[in-house]
Amino acid sequence: MDWKAKVELFEQLRREHEFGIGTVAGVAAKFGVHRRMVRQALAGAVPPVHQYPARVKPKLDAVVAFIDSVLEADQRAPRKQRHTARRIYRRILTEFPGVSVAESTVRNHVRERKHQIGLIRRETFVPQSYELGHEAQVDWYEAWVDFEGERTKVQVFAMRSMASGAAFHRAYLSATQQAFLEAHEMAFAYFGGVFRLLRYDNLASAVRKILRGHRREETVRFVAFRSHWRFSAEFCNPAQGHEKGGIEGEGGYFRRNHLVPVPVMADLDALNASLLADCLADEARVLAGRIDTVGTTMNMERDHLLPCATEGFDIAEIAFPLVDKHGCVLVKTNFYSVPVKVGTRVEARIRPLHVEIWYAGKQIAR
Repeated sequence: MDWKAKVELFEQLRREHEFGIGTVAGVAAKFGVHRRMVRQALAGAVPPVHQYPARVKPKLDAVVAFIDSVLEADQRAPRKQRHTARRIYRRILTEFPGVSVAESTVRNHVRERKHQIGLIRRETFVPQSYELGHEAQVDWYEAWVDFEGERTKVQVFAMRSMASGAAFHRAYLSATQQAFLEAHEMAFAYFGGVFRLLRYDNLASAVRKILRGHRREETVRFVAFRSHWRFSAEFCNPAQGHEKGGIEGEGGYFRRNHLVPVPVMADLDALNASLLADCLADEARVLAGRIDTVGTTMNMERDHLLPCATEGFDIAEIAFPLVDKHGCVLVKTNFYSVPVKVGTRVEARIRPLHVEIWYAGKQIAR
């Protein structure tokens, strides 16, 4: 019987004795409990805490001092070279051949002792609350799609509002910086504004080098993009997914509910049209602990977002390849045919989903 149920039972026993049957034996018979419990209820409204006697552990007592000394010494040892419970147990078998203590007994004592001396620390997590329009979290995740019978891995960009729970997803063949920046702009258009703070993992598209603590050496292009759209950026510690748990959970939810079974699509454009429809459908969700739908809260949040920039940021990567003897230009690792003379230098604009070739101020190939 749990504590709450026992307190409620004591209340019924006390009330029945005072206003009902009036005898200990009668109350005990009516409720099917021992007379001792009725007397405990009459003595006080709060049930007494049962004290369990400490169990005698004669086999463990023979090696307790040894185990404790090992764990004390481990506090000064390198973290990756400290004793596990199994290692201690094996040492006991070797160094104390006359002791037949069970491994589970050793494990239980080691766990309890490690907590006492601070070798094991439990992390504490506090539920977060967010202001409307303040923070969104961003990440990539992988998914598989069948394009005309060929199973292809795609990289899906996701941005999730932490206040409303609304999210935007868009797929690319590669998680390039151009795709990263373009997806941001499309997400801002979807949400109807710009969040004041975006929280990231240590994505190569944004972070050039991880420095001490939370400091990062960001890529020049990302800094310019951030300045253009007027948002702030924060980066999580490496391998600490709980610091952006909202987007981590969003990726898993979206993949399970909209990408299972593996979708069959004509091309990437069809896939992204489907993902956008799924994002809109998810606005009808009601998150746990809330009353309004995601879409209702998102509509309220739009009034708190920064307005979108009047012009988009030029995300294209620029190169100036030379037309070779085959009438092609080399862009990144691929050759592309162009309709100009051999030896002509052209301008290549590399975008997330296509490459544009420009010459004399005109687009000549795409």
